[in-house]
Amino acid sequence: MPAYNNLDTIAAYGDVAAAKPFDVRALSAQRLEQWRVPIAAGLEFCYGAAPVEATHLDAFQQLADEHELIAKYRELLSGAVINTGESRPVLHHLLRGEPIGPVTYRDRDQGAFYRQQREAFAAFATRVRSGQEVGATGKAFRTVVQIGIGGSDLGPRALYLALREWVATQPDATTLHARFVSNVDPDDAAAVLADLDFETTLFVVVSKSGTTQETLTNQQFVAELVQRAGHSFDPLAHTVAVTSQTSPMAKNSGYRAAFYIDDYVGGRYSATSAVGGVILSLALGPQVFERLLAGAAEADAAALEPRVAANAALLDALIGVYLRNVLGLQTTAVLPYSQALSRFPAHLQQLDMESNGKSVNRSGGPVDYETGPIVFGEPGTNGQHSFYQLLHQGTTVVPLQFIGFHTSQRGQDTEFDGSTSQTKLNANLAAQIVAFARGKSDANPNKTFAGGRPSTVIVGRSLTPEALGALLAHYENKVMFQGFTWNVNSFDQEGVQLGKVLTKEILGGNPGAELAAAGRLLGI
Repeated sequence: MPAYNNLDTIAAYGDVAAAKPFDVRALSAQRLEQWRVPIAAGLEFCYGAAPVEATHLDAFQQLADEHELIAKYRELLSGAVINTGESRPVLHHLLRGEPIGPVTYRDRDQGAFYRQQREAFAAFATRVRSGQEVGATGKAFRTVVQIGIGGSDLGPRALYLALREWVATQPDATTLHARFVSNVDPDDAAAVLADLDFETTLFVVVSKSGTTQETLTNQQFVAELVQRAGHSFDPLAHTVAVTSQTSPMAKNSGYRAAFYIDDYVGGRYSATSAVGGVILSLALGPQVFERLLAGAAEADAAALEPRVAANAALLDALIGVYLRNVLGLQTTAVLPYSQALSRFPAHLQQLDMESNGKSVNRSGGPVDYETGPIVFGEPGTNGQHSFYQLLHQGTTVVPLQFIGFHTSQRGQDTEFDGSTSQTKLNANLAAQIVAFARGKSDANPNKTFAGGRPSTVIVGRSLTPEALGALLAHYENKVMFQGFTWNVNSFDQEGVQLGKVLTKEILGGNPGAELAAAGRLLGI
């Protein structure tokens, strides 16, 4: 791989300072102001505090061209069988548009199918929100509860939390309260469902396969609680299914309604499908969901740009490859300075680690290089008072991915000690970028900060539906480009299957000796 070798040479053996990793301790105002590229919907990717120089950008371009990253993206968008492990196309981009045109697969216009589903659940949500669709006892629905796990929970939950405060500020805003049940731990479901009025609650059960044990168990939990509460109606009359057309759930005609996804949209990429669209449309309104899709579509189109320095998703991806493979940095922290994005790092954790946490290539052979990083994160400023100590002064250098906005969603604030809360929030983010990069020397070693901690920041004016959609798509495309670069299949997840198989052996009463012993430790 000449391009990668060139990148490695630039990193380790450059003859001049500009050819070596940029020492972020030399961070300047000029870099912060100029090293930035638009994403979409008013968002910008700013990389002045990343350890790269113009020479690296040239090497990134060579790497992108050599690996045909844009050509592979176009191939994906055309409906090619990109998910080689499962012999399927990868069509989540069609959920929000057709970046290079319609896609027909197995005699079906896939984009048209997704639009039909979106129209169907938008119409259903409108009827529910207007009171045309009521519960079995004639009462209007006031709460919607999504039951799902993994991609059926993390993305939709993150997006709902990100927008509920924004929606509350809109003229004539109407919302349904949304809750989520994911864990098969009965304490999770019991706590979420404890104070519900089942007569005014609508459930959305999400499982693409229709066989997810955690989800079906929690659906049964709901049914039993409804009966214990003394209600005579069938719980399925208050339940909507989101599944594939071939799943066992699709064959159950008792659901109040059913909306469909297919095998060409992976769970962690499904937040813009019915998986996220149903609950977001019910809780926040179909128009809000459409605006989110518009922002995602804009970011998808921008990711087709062949020039690395003008393509935020591609640039972000290749900086990440450089950090992981050349500089040997194993982790990355996602740090949104927005409480609305409190669950966004958890969604990105699944998106990134489930997609690119692979040790075999697309042909099934072993890789001899590092692939996806370990991802974690927490909103600022909370994180500053927990794990930033290690990030600043620990022995492990952790690249940082900040996210920030000029204004708050609600616009409510207070002034204390000469500045508002929002100003304090953004001042903290600005300070952290500089503090991590430049460090601080002190006669007292305990007060010395080595600096040299690289970071990037995605900045927008406010967290609107369009901005959120663009942010979501940016990271999906970043992960995709990194998977193409590492030559791994970013769209299967065999790593989650073994534990499921062994769990069934334990529950089926026929475990091996080690499984039986492990089970006995836990009282099984």
